Amino acid sequence: MMTTALFSSVLAENIQSPRCVIDATLDRSSYMPIDLSEANCDLKEFDVSSSRAWQEYISSRLSAQGNRVAYGGYLERRSIYSRSAYFNTEVSETERNIHLGIDLWVEAGTKVLAAFDGEIHSFKDNRNYGDYGPTLILKHTINSVPFYTLYGHLSRESLRDLKEGTVVKQGQQIAVLGDASVNGDYAPHLHFQVIRDLQGNVGDYPGVSSLRDLEFYKKNCPDPNIILGL
Repeated sequence: MMTTALFSSVLAENIQSPRCVIDATLDRSSYMPIDLSEANCDLKEFDVSSSRAWQEYISSRLSAQGNRVAYGGYLERRSIYSRSAYFNTEVSETERNIHLGIDLWVEAGTKVLAAFDGEIHSFKDNRNYGDYGPTLILKHTINSVPFYTLYGHLSRESLRDLKEGTVVKQGQQIAVLGDASVNGDYAPHLHFQVIRDLQGNVGDYPGVSSLRDLEFYKKNCPDPNIILGL
């Protein structure tokens, strides 16, 4: 497998301008970064186990700035995952709490777009508490280099009638975002992740790493900002 730096270079050389993975009519001037790491003291002021409280917090931040989309989270260490036994362990080095994708926090029902030409690799409704919920993975090839993009926290309707191998075009609508009732009990958002090797996974891939495994995942899941340019 080529190095992470070389892979990132291949991607960068084939992207003429930043790609949109949510509704392209949402102007980038309406995007704002948001810190959801355990270092953010604001997160101690509300119940982080409540999707409603998260929605109120994110909406208030967007409203205060006059924005519509909040983004961020690559390699961010987050306390929110401690609410779920799916992520949590009693050993700090194996607890999964380091985020491997970029989140785009925006309204449920927002269109989700393919980042590149490719095909549907797999899809699945991952129903663990705190998991992705409905998830779609696309396979792409650039300069003979295969890789994958993952789109998590979709609506259940988005997975209906999908077929593996279906060709998609860059910018094509592939799904819409789900709400807290289906998306793992989070405020609505898209989890977007780049994956070099799926390691045999189908419709799912870890989106959060433990400290112990971080070096591997940093190489296998490079920064999506190479594509998004945020």
